[in-house]
Amino acid sequence: MKRRTFVLTSAMASLLAACGGNKSRFQTYNGPEVTYVIVNKGARKMYLLNESKVIKEYDFVLGFAPIGDKFFEGDGKTPEGTYYIDRRNPNSRFHLSLGISYPNAQDRAEAKALGKPPGGDIFIHGQENPLKKNKGDWTWGCISISNKEMERVYAMVQTGTPIQINA
Repeated sequence: MKRRTFVLTSAMASLLAACGGNKSRFQTYNGPEVTYVIVNKGARKMYLLNESKVIKEYDFVLGFAPIGDKFFEGDGKTPEGTYYIDRRNPNSRFHLSLGISYPNAQDRAEAKALGKPPGGDIFIHGQENPLKKNKGDWTWGCISISNKEMERVYAMVQTGTPIQINA
């Protein structure tokens, strides 16, 4: 008996999702503009603000070495300081993601002084596999929330939004 292999194209997948009533991961948001994001690493709390008013609060996990500032690529730390959301990735392998403008000039200088590359690709993102419950801090320095939460954050936070990451 011959085994048949079927290839599911993205168009077919979209059609199947539409027929199955699956909810899109791309939400709309019509509330107050998110003008600032604050991340408190120690408390594991992320706040989306409109001016000084908290609109939404999220719990998150960090890199595998969460304490301290990021100094070089591969250290598993999340940077600390003032950055901004510099890109949006709808095709992230971690569901959806928002890029953080790390490294800045100071970050590059600190890494250079250590003779190491600063790294990059620091994001707020969802989960790679939502069925697998990650235990504790597991990213390589990113800020990870659930996929459902990431869909909401992705809709609310726009490119150019400042983000303050605190210890």
